[in-house]
Amino acid sequence: MTARPLLNRRLDGFGTTVFAEMSALAVRTGAINLGQGFPDTDGPESVREAAVRALRDGRGNQYPPGPGVPALRTAIAGHQQRFYGMDFDPDTEILVTAGATEAIAAAMLALLEPGDEVIAFEPFYDSYAASIAMAGGVRVPLTLRAPDFRPDLDALRDAITPRTRLLLLNSPHNPTGMVLTHDELTAIAALAVEHDLLVVTDEVYEHLVFDGEHVPLISLPGMRDRTVSISSAGKTFSFTGWKVGWVTASASLVAAVRTAKQFLTYVASGPFQYAVAEALQLPDSYFTDFRDDLRSKRDLLATGLAEAGFEVFAPQGTYFITTDIAGLGEKDALAFCRTLPERCGVVAVPNSVFYDDLDAGRTQVRFAFCKRKGVLEEAVTRLKRLAV
Repeated sequence: MTARPLLNRRLDGFGTTVFAEMSALAVRTGAINLGQGFPDTDGPESVREAAVRALRDGRGNQYPPGPGVPALRTAIAGHQQRFYGMDFDPDTEILVTAGATEAIAAAMLALLEPGDEVIAFEPFYDSYAASIAMAGGVRVPLTLRAPDFRPDLDALRDAITPRTRLLLLNSPHNPTGMVLTHDELTAIAALAVEHDLLVVTDEVYEHLVFDGEHVPLISLPGMRDRTVSISSAGKTFSFTGWKVGWVTASASLVAAVRTAKQFLTYVASGPFQYAVAEALQLPDSYFTDFRDDLRSKRDLLATGLAEAGFEVFAPQGTYFITTDIAGLGEKDALAFCRTLPERCGVVAVPNSVFYDDLDAGRTQVRFAFCKRKGVLEEAVTRLKRLAV
C-alpha cells in the first residue's frame, strides 16, 4: 500500500526536526541552549506545592471534568475580569486544554471546513500551519518584516477573499516579539466584522509585554461572539511541562471547540489544573516582578548580541529576540545555527523554520532569554567570539 502524501511541508515536521537537531547539538557539545523557549528554573514554589497537595489529596488523579476542573475555570474567569474587565461564565465560556497548542488545533478542527482560508502572521509557530492543514484549511501568510515587524493592514485587507473564514493572530508574537497596538487591533476587528470572519488569538505571552500593553482582541466591540481567545499557564508561571491551557469565548464557540478537543486528549493535567487555579490568584506583584525580570534579561542579551555583531530587533514582548546575521558575513541562518555550538558554545534557532517561504527569514536567528542571568552572561561572553 502506498502511503498517503503529506498535506504540505508543515506536516513533515520540518520545524520540529530542526528544534530536535538543535537540542541534540546542545547536549552533544555542552553548549548553552538559547534555542528552545523554556525556562531553566521552575516557577513559584507555592504553585509547585499546590500540585503536590492535589496529588496527595487525590484531586485530579483520575479523569477531570471534560471542560476542566471547576476551580480552574473559575480562576480563569477571575483572571479575565481582574486584568481585562471581562466577564466570562466559567461553566459555558471557558474550556481547559492540554496547553495552547491543543487549543489551537481544536479550534482549527472545529471551525474550518475543507478549503477555508486562514490568514496568519508569518513567521509563525509551525503548529499553526499543521493545525490548519489537518483541518483541511488553506493558510494565507501575511509576512511581518524587519525591523519592526508591524502588520501591513492594507495587505491584510487585500488578502481577504470570499473563501477567507478565519484570522489566526499571535500577540505578543513569537518569534518577533511584536505586540499589536490598540489601533492595529481596532482595525483588525473592523475587518473581521466587515467580512464576518472568525478570529483565533494566541495570547500565551500576555503577561510578558515590556513596551506597550496587551489588549485582548475579544474585548473590542463586535468581537465577543467571533473570537476564540487562547492562553496558557506554561509561559506565565514557568511550568511549561504541565501543559495547561485554556479557551475563553462565547458559549457557542466554546461548545464547538470542545467537540473537537474531546477527541484529541479528552482531558489532561488533572492535578496541575488545581495548582494553576492557585497560580492565577497570585498577587499583582508576582506578574509585575516576572515581567520586570524578563525585561532585564531581554536587555542583557540584546546588548550582548549587538556587541557580538548581530543586528538586533528588540522585542516588545515574549521571551525571544530575533536577530539578523548578515552583518556577520553570514547568508544562511540554518547553516549558521548548525555550526554555532562548535564555534562558540551557544545554540539558537533559525527563523526560517517559522516561514512558509524559507527565503523570507533566511538570515534571521532567534535567541531565548528565559534563562538565569548567569547563563545569559556566559552566553554573551561566548557569542562575542564571533566579533573577533
